[in-house]
Amino acid sequence: MTLQQLKQVITIADCGSMNEAAKTLFVSQPGLSAAVKELEEEVGITIFLRSNRGIMITPAGEEFLSYAKQVLEQYHLLESRYIEKNVKKKFSVSTQHYTFAVKAFVEVVKKVGMDKYEFAIHETKTLEVIENVKSFKSDLGILYMNHFNEQVMEKILKDNSLVFEPIFSCDTYVYLWGQHPLNDRKMISMDDLKDYPCLAFEQGKNNSFYLAEEMNSTYEYKKIIKADDRATILNLMVGLNGYTLCSGIICEELNGDDYKAIPLKESEQMQIGYVIREGAKISRLGKLYIEELKKYKDSVL
Repeated sequence: MTLQQLKQVITIADCGSMNEAAKTLFVSQPGLSAAVKELEEEVGITIFLRSNRGIMITPAGEEFLSYAKQVLEQYHLLESRYIEKNVKKKFSVSTQHYTFAVKAFVEVVKKVGMDKYEFAIHETKTLEVIENVKSFKSDLGILYMNHFNEQVMEKILKDNSLVFEPIFSCDTYVYLWGQHPLNDRKMISMDDLKDYPCLAFEQGKNNSFYLAEEMNSTYEYKKIIKADDRATILNLMVGLNGYTLCSGIICEELNGDDYKAIPLKESEQMQIGYVIREGAKISRLGKLYIEELKKYKDSVL
């Protein structure tokens, strides 16, 4: 098994086609097929099923590819650290859809500058936050736990050799447009919200209640719309008088002052924290980022 073979099967999976992967890798399609067959024979599994309609990754192949990506990523880290010259250090964060997590990231970039560092932030689905930290794509992951999801989340983290460190606790708030019909309420109940669409972040094929980013994930909503990104959620708040449930932390600098967070009557406590690889040493930028996040302890509504 070689790094070249690992790169080949990862490219095939990404392209979804043996022909396209061969073009990307600048190799012949028969040569690529032979290399994959040789690898499959060596490891004793079938990675791809081939048909006239293309390729399909087997369950065993999915598992193999997840390990292959980690090996290749670690190789690139070693290569960047010890072989390449004048390579910028990297700092990456993956997070559920929290404006304050983005704002904290912005403050770190401002503090250290971009001359010596390459930055990345991934605002994404819950399991992708976990996968990105596990696979070294991100140094830290930001997500929440509460009484409902903590046992499942802790099991997932343990299975992936990750740990969760809490930063601060907060109650549940209703986040809505400043001109929403309920915008003048001091407190809002779930019954008040029944005629308005709840806006929730899509979790893809892993759309479990335990992986939801919003509190009250098991509530039987009369109306609900799922979206992939925060900008769309904000647009739906304005266009449809939608709402979402959140931590109550508002970053007007990034989202503007057109939105409000109002306490939810049926509030649940949530813990915002960071996820790291078990036993990993937090980098200087990671520590700076965590310190920026801790500043929100005093600003929780």
